[in-house]
Amino acid sequence: MNEKALHTLEYDKIVSLLEARATSAPGKALCRELAPLTDLFEINTMQEETACAVGRIFAKGSVSFGNTYDVSASMLRLELGSALGIHELLMVAKLLENAGLVRAYGRKEREDAPDDILTPSFNALEPLPQATAEIRRCILSEEEISDNASSKLRQIRKNIKSAGERIHTELNKIISTHAKDYLQDSLVTTRDGRYCIPVKSEYKNSVAGIVHDMSSSGSTLFIEPASVVRLNNEIRELEIEEQKEIEVILANLSEMLSAYVGLIRNDYALMRRLDFIFARASLAISMNASRPLINSDGIIDLRKARHPLIDKKKVVATDIRLGETFDLLIITGPNTGGKTVTLKTTGLLVLMGLSGLHIPAADRSRIALFREVYADIGYR
Repeated sequence: MNEKALHTLEYDKIVSLLEARATSAPGKALCRELAPLTDLFEINTMQEETACAVGRIFAKGSVSFGNTYDVSASMLRLELGSALGIHELLMVAKLLENAGLVRAYGRKEREDAPDDILTPSFNALEPLPQATAEIRRCILSEEEISDNASSKLRQIRKNIKSAGERIHTELNKIISTHAKDYLQDSLVTTRDGRYCIPVKSEYKNSVAGIVHDMSSSGSTLFIEPASVVRLNNEIRELEIEEQKEIEVILANLSEMLSAYVGLIRNDYALMRRLDFIFARASLAISMNASRPLINSDGIIDLRKARHPLIDKKKVVATDIRLGETFDLLIITGPNTGGKTVTLKTTGLLVLMGLSGLHIPAADRSRIALFREVYADIGYR
C-alpha cells in the first residue's frame, strides 16, 4: 500500500492505538509493523485469530504478556558457551513464568470443548517449571544470590560473617577504651571494604594501623588498626572466593538453560505473537468492532460504519455500498455534511480489515480485497 494513502486515511493512528493495547515491548514492536495484506488466506487467518482472542477475553478476561522479554541475545550467548549474568537469567525466568500463566489461560475449560486457531500456540508453550524454580532458588533479586545456591557459598558467607563479628569485637574494645581519648566518634565504619575507626587527626600516631581515608575537613582519619588487618585480609580473600563461587553458580544455571535454547526461543516467538493477537482483540472490543467478511469481487458493504478516530458519542454511523450493482459512488452535500468522513471511513475500514483488524461496523459487513487503496482528500 502506498504510504501517502495510509497517512491521509490516518492508518498510522490506528497502529498507535493498537500498540497501546499490547502489554510487552516485543508485542508493541510487532504492532508497529502492522500493514495491510494482499493475500486472502493470510488476511482471513489474522481475522480468525482476532475473533478467537475476542472470544477468549469475553470468556476469561484479559491476559498479560508484560514479562515477555527479548532473550534472543542471551540464547545466542548460550549457544556460544557463554555464561549469562544475573539480569539475563532473571529475564529468562520471567519469560518462562509468564509463558506458564499464558498456557494456563489458554487451557480449555472442558476436554470436549473444540479447539480454535489459537489452541496450538497455547499448547506449544513450554514454561520449563523446573528450570525456572532452580533459577529462583539460586537468585533472589538483581543484587542478591541466595545463600542456598550452593553449600560452598553458604559456608563462605558464614565465614565472612564470623570474621566480621570478630573484627567488630576487637574494634569495639578499642572504642570502649579510647573513645574519649582520640576517637572522633564511637562507631565502626568501612573504607574501601576495610573496617576502620574514626581517629582525630592530631592523634593519628596513637593508633597503629593503616590510614584509608580522611574527612573533607581533614579533622578525622579513618584508620584500620593493626590488630584487625589480618581479619580484614581474611574477609577480602573470602569475598574473592564468594565472587568466584557466584560465577560458578551462574555458569551452572546457564549450562542448564543451554539444553532448552530452542524451546525458549519458541516460547518468546509465541508470546510475542500472542501479545500482538490479543492487542488486536482488545482494540476490537474497545471499538465495539466486528469481523468483516473479505471478498475478492470488489464489493464493499459497510453497515452502520463508524470512523474509529471520532468520539463514540459524536460519530454518525453510515451505510456504504459499492461494487455489487454499481462500481462508482459520488457523494454530494453541503459543507460539514460528512462527505470527507464517509470517504475516510470507507478507506480506513478497508485498510483495517486487510490488516487483520476488526472494524467498527455492524456484523456481516463486507470489504473487498484491494492491492492498492488511493486517497486524494483536501483542497488544492
